[in-house]
Amino acid sequence: MRQTWRWFGPHDQASMDDMRQAGVEGVVSALHYIPTGEVWSSEEIRRRQDALSRMKDGSPSGLAWEVVESLPVSEDIKKQTGDWRAHIENYKQSLQHLSENGLETICYNFMPVLDWTRTDLAWKLPHGGDCMRFDLIDFAAFDIHILQRKSAAASFDEQTVAKAEERFASMDEHRQRELARNVTGGLPGSTESLTIEDVRQLLAQYDAIDSERLRTHYVTFLEEVVPVAEKLGTRLCCHPDDPPFPLLGLPRIMSTGEDFETILDAVDSPASGLTLCSGSLGARPDNDLAALMRRFGSRVHFLHLRNVTREEPGIPASFHEAEHLCGSTDMVAFIAEIVREEKRRKVEGRRDHQIPMRPDHGQRIVDDLGRSGQPGYPIIGRLRGLAELRGIMTALAHPIAGQMDH
Repeated sequence: MRQTWRWFGPHDQASMDDMRQAGVEGVVSALHYIPTGEVWSSEEIRRRQDALSRMKDGSPSGLAWEVVESLPVSEDIKKQTGDWRAHIENYKQSLQHLSENGLETICYNFMPVLDWTRTDLAWKLPHGGDCMRFDLIDFAAFDIHILQRKSAAASFDEQTVAKAEERFASMDEHRQRELARNVTGGLPGSTESLTIEDVRQLLAQYDAIDSERLRTHYVTFLEEVVPVAEKLGTRLCCHPDDPPFPLLGLPRIMSTGEDFETILDAVDSPASGLTLCSGSLGARPDNDLAALMRRFGSRVHFLHLRNVTREEPGIPASFHEAEHLCGSTDMVAFIAEIVREEKRRKVEGRRDHQIPMRPDHGQRIVDDLGRSGQPGYPIIGRLRGLAELRGIMTALAHPIAGQMDH
């Protein structure tokens, strides 16, 4: 695996110096400041490449921008309204510019309205650190009593509705505002922040769009952009839904293996693939990450390695960001399948036999607790995660591991 690190740009508290010291091999970044739907110019792409090519003292960093995360898909494209056709043409142009500047792996998602959703951004852990958490009861309290979405109560079972009423009654105004801010925080890496009224208006635009229709719109998008990616030699990889179950009445179409198969079969091309995120998918007990890697390995173009602990059975359920090796996903089994896929690709002579991965999210520990960074992206927490993941990779690659198979 190619060890990479997500960098949000010059304002990011993690520097190239930090990444070099961590042993990172490449950088994952995006031009978050460019409005969604507009073209990424070659000039802006090169500006980002130049920014990460230097250490603090101006010397070469030896690092390069290797994965784009994300080239966002506009809401107009997802809904097929407004300027959606122009946005698709702009997307193609951005792919062209990225390719001209040596960028081949492009991550994106097709989640409507909100990106990853959490109810707590700094949930206290027994060891004194904190992490992000999705609390189903808190979320139901937000949906039913703060957002007051029509028919919200019908989205939950009776027990959850009753507990949400009790939870909301116990919240003071500060917690209500904090919960709303956490849930409606917008897109990671962006400056967007959605108000309650914003969310209501955005949700209303999806009233007539169910899963089948959203999937049709997604296929239309792929039919337009995948041929361009094929011609350019770039790899598109869709990030799964996070969490991988319906929220706020919105459709979810990339949450399970069956979802992936439907989309990959609809536009069957090596240029269209997946970002396999073990944390997002791991929030469902029916997603076996090792099995998903075996099933879709040839179409996996990017990996997010993180773990979550599911706090109760069922779908949906509460979960929190776990230590990378200690959550509900068997990370050793998952990485073993990744290693097998990379070996298979190498035998086939695939140029992309080494799959880029990054340690995703992480718990805030040690010095992380004294700094306010991007939610979910603590420096020390990710360093710990990378070290743990690197340990598994090193052990599985050792000759002793092969001898143990016999």
